[in-house]
Amino acid sequence: MMNTQVPQVATLSPRHIEQPSFGRILQSLSHPVFAIDVNGLIVYANTAAEVAFDGWVVGLNLRDLLPGFTLPNVTQFDRKSVLLASKSNEAYEATLAPLGDGFFVVDLRAHSKLSETPIQTDLDDLTGLAKRNMLMSHLNVARSRVLGAASFAVHCIDLDRFKTVNDTLGHAIGDLLLKKVADRLNSACRKGDVVARLGGDEFVVLQHDVTDTAAAERLASRIVDLVGRTYVLNGHTINIGASVGVAICDENSQPRDLLRNADLALYEAKRAGRGRYRSFESSMSARLQERRDMEVDLRRALALKQFELSYQPFLDLNDDTVIGFEALLRWNHPVKGNVPPLQFIPLAEENGLIVKIGAWVLHKACMEAATWPGEMIVAVNVSPLQFKADNLLETVSSALARTGLPAHRLELEITEGALLDDTDNVLLTLTALRDLGVKISMDDFGTGYSSLAYLQKFPFNKIKIDRSFVAGGNADSEAILKAVANLGSSLGMSITAEGVETVEQLKRIRNERCTHVQGYLTGRPMRPDAIPAFLNQPLLAPL
Repeated sequence: MMNTQVPQVATLSPRHIEQPSFGRILQSLSHPVFAIDVNGLIVYANTAAEVAFDGWVVGLNLRDLLPGFTLPNVTQFDRKSVLLASKSNEAYEATLAPLGDGFFVVDLRAHSKLSETPIQTDLDDLTGLAKRNMLMSHLNVARSRVLGAASFAVHCIDLDRFKTVNDTLGHAIGDLLLKKVADRLNSACRKGDVVARLGGDEFVVLQHDVTDTAAAERLASRIVDLVGRTYVLNGHTINIGASVGVAICDENSQPRDLLRNADLALYEAKRAGRGRYRSFESSMSARLQERRDMEVDLRRALALKQFELSYQPFLDLNDDTVIGFEALLRWNHPVKGNVPPLQFIPLAEENGLIVKIGAWVLHKACMEAATWPGEMIVAVNVSPLQFKADNLLETVSSALARTGLPAHRLELEITEGALLDDTDNVLLTLTALRDLGVKISMDDFGTGYSSLAYLQKFPFNKIKIDRSFVAGGNADSEAILKAVANLGSSLGMSITAEGVETVEQLKRIRNERCTHVQGYLTGRPMRPDAIPAFLNQPLLAPL
C-alpha cells in the first residue's frame, strides 16, 4: 500500500543534499539521518549521526556502522524499515526512502525500550564498573524521572598521562592502576550514583539529585583531587591526573546530548592544561562546529591543491653561507585566506590527515629542492603520527626516486613525540632512513623530558635548539646553549639554533659554538620562486 507521506520525501533528488535548506532541516533533527548511494556509501550525515557514531562518517559505508545493513529493493514510492544493531550492540530501526537517481535517505531511531531495571551483569570485567549499555539504561531512567528542580549531571573523565604508564611500566601495572582509579571514583561518589568505564582510560559518572552547577562542580573537583593523588603499585610510584567535563540535564536534554556536552567540556578542560574540570557552555558547541567545518575544509584542501610550501634558510656559521632551507607548510584557504599552521596542523594530527598531507609535503619539497644549485639541503618536518606510519620509509624512498633528489640532500626533522612509543621499531626506522642516506635531525630540543637519553640511543645528525632558549638571554638559557653545543660536538652532531632575530642573539650563538643558525635575522620564509634571488644577495658580514 502506498504511504501518503512518501511523495514528500521521494520527490527529493540528490541535488537537495547540497542545498542549505535541506541540510538545516536534517541538522535540526535529534536522531541520526544519512544520505547514501546505491552501494551504501554515506554522502551526507547530520550532526546527530556523527555524535551517535563517534565522529566523521561521510565517506564510510553504512555497513561499517551497522554491520547487518543491506540495501533492500526500495521503489520510488516505498519506504522500508529494518531492525539493525550497531557495532556497540545498540539497536536501531532504520527507515529507508528513495531520494531519486540512486540515492536514499536513512532515518535511524533507537529501538530498545527504556528499562527501569538495567541489566546488572553488564559490567566491566577489569574494574567491575558499568559498561556503556548499562550506563545508557541508567541515563534513560534518570531522564524519565527528572522532576522540578531535581536533576542529574554527567561527568566525562579522561586520565592524564595514563598511556605513559602503560608504555613504560607495562599493561599489567596499567590494569592495576585502572582498578585503583575505579575505587577512587566510587569513593568520590554518593550511594546511588553510577560509575562507568567506557573503555581504555575513559570513565563516566552519573550524579543523581543535582540542584545546581555548584553541586556538580564540587564532585568534579573531588574527582580531580582524588584521582590525581600518588599511587604506589608493586613498588612503583605513579602520578597521573584526571580531566573532567560536566554537563547537567535540563528539560530539553537527552542522554546522548548530555554525553556529547560533557565530552565537549572535557575537551575544553584538556585544552586548558589538563588536571582540571570544565562545565558545559553553549559556546563550546559553536567551537565544535567551527572545528568540524575546518576539518571538512582540511579534507578538501589537499584535493583542491590549496596547500603550498615556503622555505626558510639556515646558515653555516663557519663561513656564513646558506646550506639549505626548511620547508614550511602553508594553507591558502579560498575564503579565510592564509590559515596559521597552529590552527590546522594539530587538527590534522588528531584526525590522521597529517599522514597524507605529510606525504605531499615530502614529495613537493624534494621536487622543488631538486632544482636548487649545488648540494643545498631541504629539511622537512615529520609529525609523530607520520613517523609511526608503516609506510614512511617507502614514502621517503618514493619521493627521492620520483624527484631525483639525492638522499644526502634531504633532512628529516622529528620531535621527541615521535620517540615516546615503541622505541625498538622507531630505532629500526631511523636506522633504515640513515642507511638510505637521509639526514635525521631532532627538532625543538630541550622542550621534552628525556632528550638526552634519546641522543644516546638514536643516530641523529643534527640537534635543533628550541627558540625559547635562544630568546631567553638569561643565565639558564646560556648554560643550556653551552651544554648542548658541547654535547653535540662530543657526539659528532651539528647544532642549529632556531629563532635568531637580533645581532645580539647571533653573537651569543657564535660564542657558544653552535654550528648553524636559522631565524628572521638570517632570512624569513619565502616562496620557492624567490630563492634564486635570495641566494645571489649578500648575507651576513662576519661578527
